[in-house]
Amino acid sequence: MNGTSRLAAPAPPAHVAIIMDGNGRWATSRGLPRIAGHRRGAEAVRRTVQGAGELGISYLTLFGFSSENWKRPLAEVDDLMGLLRHYLRGEIAELHRNGVRLRVIGQRARLAPDIVTLIENGEKLTSDNRGLNLTVALSYGGRDEIAMTARNIARRVAAGELDPETIDESCFADHLLTAGMPDPDLVIRTSGEQRISNFLLWQAAYAEFIFTDTLWPDFAKSDLEKALRDYHGRHRRYGASVGSR
Repeated sequence: MNGTSRLAAPAPPAHVAIIMDGNGRWATSRGLPRIAGHRRGAEAVRRTVQGAGELGISYLTLFGFSSENWKRPLAEVDDLMGLLRHYLRGEIAELHRNGVRLRVIGQRARLAPDIVTLIENGEKLTSDNRGLNLTVALSYGGRDEIAMTARNIARRVAAGELDPETIDESCFADHLLTAGMPDPDLVIRTSGEQRISNFLLWQAAYAEFIFTDTLWPDFAKSDLEKALRDYHGRHRRYGASVGSR
């Protein structure tokens, strides 16, 4: 050892999930149309993906568009879909160069066919990458995912493929859209709101939650680093008492 000993930095959480909120408020506070906030939000996505990789996070899941967001004004939804097309066309190659694996979860049937094609092409191109695992939730709702999973399991039972006595938490998790991924250790929500908004309801059962006042378009690597410091200051017990190991 050199005359000074340093404590090793704690390992980052394996899986961080982020509810990206505040694009509209960011734009409104500046007298800009809401789509301007969404465009700046796309830049924050780029920064966060890069920052997560640099910080050693293995899985990053971003809540991009909820199943409830379809209720927004048609013009705003059209703008968001246009921005999504632009992002997928412009960013997939960069993600691939950086070794990022892309997954998209949600109701693809509600997305336009050309967007579905872009998603499928991006997933196929990056499927063998071994860097950051990036999952984007699009047209996604946690309750819908749980109901869909229950239906799929019921079909397998009805077809004689699955013994109902073997259905447990692990079996259920294996039928979720996130099958094969670890549950999130940390869920971050931006913009000061403190609710889960139907995001990863099953998977976030034991996640730590951090709420930041930063609006999503302003979110930077420093905000992610601060959230990780807060996370490391917590003691995760998974329902056990303080003295349990």
